[in-house]
Amino acid sequence: MPASPVRKSAFQPVVAPDTRVLILGSLPGETSLAQQRYYAHPQNRFWQLVGHVIGVDLPALDYEARLAALLAARIGLWDTVASARREGSLDASMRDVQPRALPELTATLPDLRAVGFNGRKSQAIGMKQLADSGLALVPLPSSSPAHASMSLGEKQNLWAELGKYLP
Repeated sequence: MPASPVRKSAFQPVVAPDTRVLILGSLPGETSLAQQRYYAHPQNRFWQLVGHVIGVDLPALDYEARLAALLAARIGLWDTVASARREGSLDASMRDVQPRALPELTATLPDLRAVGFNGRKSQAIGMKQLADSGLALVPLPSSSPAHASMSLGEKQNLWAELGKYLP
């Protein structure tokens, strides 16, 4: 009998009390887990997409400066999955998923206006939990390199919707 995939756990949230937009992924991929950084895979378009929303060249910054720029723009990061068994990085490979308690985090963010879901898995898990929250729930195309059926420009146009919830 083959061994069960290893249980992988997500990171702590990156938020501040004045966060207006929370972007939720599913579960960090192998590169991100290895580096202990959100969206660390060099082909993931997250930093380009959110940088386009706030008008900052985030890929040109080091990781800590990227996070600081997001917080200054009142954007937070977290994941919808606390832990799961998964071989590799694909969301479709996740098993035994333990979701995050999203309402508990959002309740601590008094200025929160919107939650963006980076990809279908994040959306499927998070929208159920936050359906009655009164927040704007924004499905976004995945920034993952595995979601290559849409151009960067098309993704940028959809991600730009987050800007209307920022100051």
